[in-house]
Amino acid sequence: MAKVELKQPIVEEIANSIKDAQSVVLVNYSGLTVEQDTILRKELREAGVQYKVYKNTMMKRAFEGTDCESLSKHLEGTNALAISATDATAPARILAKYAKQFPALELIAGVVEGNYNDQAGIQALSQIPSREELLGKLLGSIQSPITNFARVLNQIAEAQGGNAAAAE
Repeated sequence: MAKVELKQPIVEEIANSIKDAQSVVLVNYSGLTVEQDTILRKELREAGVQYKVYKNTMMKRAFEGTDCESLSKHLEGTNALAISATDATAPARILAKYAKQFPALELIAGVVEGNYNDQAGIQALSQIPSREELLGKLLGSIQSPITNFARVLNQIAEAQGGNAAAAE
């Protein structure tokens, strides 16, 4: 079997993973200990993010003709891909958190919803809360006026009830 035939399934695996992905983030993981990498992988897995190390040449072939083609210029050294099909901010958020904790981990670039982001763009994206957090804040904002209104009505009722009891 030729080397190209052996590599083709891996290239197809990468291409299929990035095809419908909301977010693809490229990181340099050189210098991470096994323990640090295990902690990072566990949190990414729990968030539904696929994190894998591939050869740069395989990634470059898989990126050809896709939104991720702009990442090819960064494929030097020891790189890994974090791919999320559902949450556009999860890979950047989790990786940025661990990059602060483990300086050896370096965010390089990414493609989020079809748009290329350099390192600064990925850092900015990492500051955006998750969808669940945003929905929780929205719900809190919607409930707040209603709760305050109910509290005021209750205070008025208590005040009038107290006056009525004093008059008797």
